[in-house]
Amino acid sequence: MPAFLRSVIERRGDARTIVLAKHDLFDALSAYDPAYAALKHEKLERRAEKLETSDGSDLEYMRTSMMAFGATEEVPYDKSGRIVLPPMMRRKGLIEDLALFIGVGETFQIWNPRIFLGDDRIPEDMKDIARFRMEERGISE
Repeated sequence: MPAFLRSVIERRGDARTIVLAKHDLFDALSAYDPAYAALKHEKLERRAEKLETSDGSDLEYMRTSMMAFGATEEVPYDKSGRIVLPPMMRRKGLIEDLALFIGVGETFQIWNPRIFLGDDRIPEDMKDIARFRMEERGISE
């Protein structure tokens, strides 16, 4: 895990762990620190309160909550940032031999760089980063 992500995680708390989940929109993983998990829970609770006063359904809230907390895995990392992706998360994120870490605000994403490059929704400037990282390691698209 890159140093720029570790420094943010370690500023927010003492635990050297990250929480992994299947990304909602992409064939990638969403990842965040345990402190963000509490914030995410608060956001879902506020959303549930709005649903109670609108035409929203309990089913939507339950599904969102289940995916946000039940379909996650907490993973430790060592001092140098090495993590071992659990087999189920590797499968859900389609991660193979390489992983590309992209910071996105309060969370970050972990991608298979080849899938990242093939996704038409990803801006070309972002794809250039993946290409550069792959070239650095002598890996072709």
